Amino acid sequence: MVPIISTEAISREFHVGKDVVHALKDININIEAKTLTILKGRSGSGKTTLINILGGLDKPSSGKLVFDGEEITKLTLNKIDNIRRKHMGFIFQSFALISLMSAFENVEFALKIAGYSYSEAKKRAEECLELVGLTKRMHHRPQEMSGGEQQRVAIARAIAHNPRIIFADEPTAELDSHNAVLVMKLFRDLVEKEGITIVMTTHDPNMMELGDCVITLEDGLVIEEKQNELFKGEANNGSM
Repeated sequence: MVPIISTEAISREFHVGKDVVHALKDININIEAKTLTILKGRSGSGKTTLINILGGLDKPSSGKLVFDGEEITKLTLNKIDNIRRKHMGFIFQSFALISLMSAFENVEFALKIAGYSYSEAKKRAEECLELVGLTKRMHHRPQEMSGGEQQRVAIARAIAHNPRIIFADEPTAELDSHNAVLVMKLFRDLVEKEGITIVMTTHDPNMMELGDCVITLEDGLVIEEKQNELFKGEANNGSM
């Protein structure tokens, strides 16, 4: 199977005064389509830097990044922006919702920016909020919702434009254990039922068993890449 994303010898350096910080060193990974990949590591391990590069939010200092068969490290910023806008979705730890807008309006607004007509945006926003289980809460504002509900709104917004892949940086960090598990189960549904690829970062050991693949980083290096045989077996049997 051809991976949706692959890296070849990706490195990222930051200059701090006269010092050079090697955030990533010679990263070689493949992300298969329609899977949930977890980037695991302690704070400072390089996982956030890596997910930002995979999502085109940052450029590597050296190496190659290929998305859907195209090397995007050679593209202009405008072309990378276009790929992100059409094919990628992003979920952040802080939810990043507009406080004066309802859940529905947050999702609808993102779709209008993406070029959807009023009627298309309305229909798709309702569909996505239903998908994440928020039909009865769609007209509530973020401050009237729990942390878990806010994160589900953020997920609805991220999937609204039908991206091929979603990048989620510590999406469960601000949630209690119950809501964190609910979000992870929603991610699995998006992978298995909607065919979306998800790449997420976390340092929570309780989340690891729900990923198809867990990539462990330490000091900017990939030190382990582990496949979850449970989900791999399901995929081979055609249930995904």
